[in-house]
Amino acid sequence: MSGKAALRRELLAARRLLTSEDVRNAAAVLASAAQDLPELTEARTVAAYVSVGREPGTHALLDALRARGVRVLLPVLMADNDLDWAAFEGAEHLVPAGRGLLEPDGARLGPRAVLDADAVLLPGLAVDRRGTRLGRGGGSYDRVLARLAAAGADPALIVLLYDDEVVALVPEEPHDHPVDAVVTPAGARRLRT
Repeated sequence: MSGKAALRRELLAARRLLTSEDVRNAAAVLASAAQDLPELTEARTVAAYVSVGREPGTHALLDALRARGVRVLLPVLMADNDLDWAAFEGAEHLVPAGRGLLEPDGARLGPRAVLDADAVLLPGLAVDRRGTRLGRGGGSYDRVLARLAAAGADPALIVLLYDDEVVALVPEEPHDHPVDAVVTPAGARRLRT
């Protein structure tokens, strides 16, 4: 088993131990901490995602960004695991999709819509102080990050995690793109300093 696979398995097991109350409480604090990050307070367009299960909660943050007038783009998983995007128009416009995900029911904007984002919120399982992010292993966000790099786009890349998911070292591979900041319930911090 690779270093990434072992770390992924360990972190997912820890998340399974969280109660619904743990997840709810962390989500409220996480939304507040994220809104203090200048990369988000100054953003006009943010590409984000809808948290599901025991992922660090994004619902309150999505609502807060939208209430502030930020254009929020949410991913729509395509058959090849790449991501299309659609605008977030409120929780009432989220519909169940494959893999237990929730997606916006609005018009699809195309995979390149992410290039308009001033900040991209990324799901993950861990990050280290170098900004190396560990995702779930499906490759969807690796494609997004490669698309941004190929287009010369440079949005702030921010991963949302629980406090104990900021680790000493995430195994790095050549295709990995480092993130700029992490937001946990303990607060926001910049990486790659």
